[in-house]
Amino acid sequence: MRVLFFVEGFTDIRFIVGLSEICDLTLAVPARAFRESGLDERLRESGARVEVHAIEGGRLAFQWRSLLWLVRHLPAFDVVLAQEMLRGGVNATLAGALRGVPVVTYMGISPIEYFRCRRERRQIGAAAAAAGEAAIRLMMTISGRLATTALVMGPYLATVAAPFSRRVAMGRYYGVDVDLFRPATGAERATLRERLDLPRDAFLIVLSSRISHEKDPETVLQAVAFARARGLNAVLLNLGGGYREFQALAADLGVPDAAEWVLGRPAAHPMKELADYYRAADALIQGSLEEGLGFSPLEALACEVPTVASAVGGLAAHLGDVATLTPRRDALAMASAILQVASNPGAARAQARRGREYVVRDWNRARAFAELRQVLADAAGHLPVPAPQAERA
Repeated sequence: MRVLFFVEGFTDIRFIVGLSEICDLTLAVPARAFRESGLDERLRESGARVEVHAIEGGRLAFQWRSLLWLVRHLPAFDVVLAQEMLRGGVNATLAGALRGVPVVTYMGISPIEYFRCRRERRQIGAAAAAAGEAAIRLMMTISGRLATTALVMGPYLATVAAPFSRRVAMGRYYGVDVDLFRPATGAERATLRERLDLPRDAFLIVLSSRISHEKDPETVLQAVAFARARGLNAVLLNLGGGYREFQALAADLGVPDAAEWVLGRPAAHPMKELADYYRAADALIQGSLEEGLGFSPLEALACEVPTVASAVGGLAAHLGDVATLTPRRDALAMASAILQVASNPGAARAQARRGREYVVRDWNRARAFAELRQVLADAAGHLPVPAPQAERA
């Protein structure tokens, strides 16, 4: 299939590489985001066969130029996969309707709920919040009505997309490479910490998340501080592009001795380095105000790392039996969960082991891309795509 993946912002190299393995792939992406995220370099390193069209311009310029580009070039493709149901989804579905090319939208966030987090954080006023939510609803309505299929990550987002979309299908994004994200023995964890220059004797908690309006780093920092006050020698490592912002937030919150235990590093390469950080950890923590799915917890659980997360959105929908979920913005409850993991490591690892079984069964990479290939083929009107021999085996 000749597939165009139309991206409105940032995207993950794992998805691009996997998508390139199941189709003849072209990528249309904002030039600035393509460069600033490092996706251009990672794509070159990957060796994936992808034709890239980087469209210049800020938000408004990109919106107009990308629409013109889509209208002009869409007949060259069998199907379009559009990121989200917002600005990019509107452009892709409008152009698809004009040129008679099927469009599948792929939703990984809950747009209205994510936007409401801005108001909760007082980043916008009441008028902007009302106008913004109305605009989001309009964009989702247009995308939902015009798209062939609204593909969503998990059952929680299926309920979000259903009021706007004619046909909703569940996807698994790039899945989890369960051979890469695998458990480590105690000896392996010690070796990994030494190689990664991480504290060897501390209770290492990893927060692998960008710092944005829908996340809740404040509760995470306060929870770990409370756990330390109860005697746990915990260190918290943030892996992400905003790790310096995370460390500054700890100082702004007045967290005691933050410089000693709030660590930060740039985002690790997800196909090379990230798994080893999880495998070296004693726990993963995910604090969120809203969450569409939550791949960091899935990846940590694949490594049999005990996971503590906020009981919101997709985290609550997917992880209830395999992770410890705590009420939204409740630092004391999150601290109690951390202490429980630290004081009962056997039980915590047993729960995480069930988490790995869940990820291997439901969220493995091979299944994710096999199902995506079939959704795209159905939308394009192709015959069912045979699975490769290795998958059938």
